[in-house]
Amino acid sequence: MALVVVLIHGAPGRYGASFPDFPGATTGADDLETLYRKAAEMLAFHVAGMVEDGVPVPELRSLDALRDDPLFREDSAGAMIGLIEVDLPGRAVRVNISVEESLLRRIDRAAEAAGESRSGFLAQAARARLGAAA
Repeated sequence: MALVVVLIHGAPGRYGASFPDFPGATTGADDLETLYRKAAEMLAFHVAGMVEDGVPVPELRSLDALRDDPLFREDSAGAMIGLIEVDLPGRAVRVNISVEESLLRRIDRAAEAAGESRSGFLAQAARARLGAAA
């Protein structure tokens, strides 16, 4: 889990959230509790989309580093500053697993048909399964 800086603008009944390290990632809600929940969900979805599209996930900046950014100082004027937890993709790790032979052939055929590597196919299948379990 990583902590991502979120800017919260607005007043009761109309709040908006944005993320300085993820331009374009925004959401809104009527109350702060809902806003934080929606912001965490939206940011996770946004990051997953970046990964799926092959867009590099930006390096997260500390609040001190952000304060040195003139654009952040301008955007954060009058805003509340918070933190949202998000799972960011990490580096790929080689693993050794055992799979029944005919299942492995089926996986390889499906991965090839989808234009994916075996690893990419298995990772996507795991993400889909984990998402369904959540």
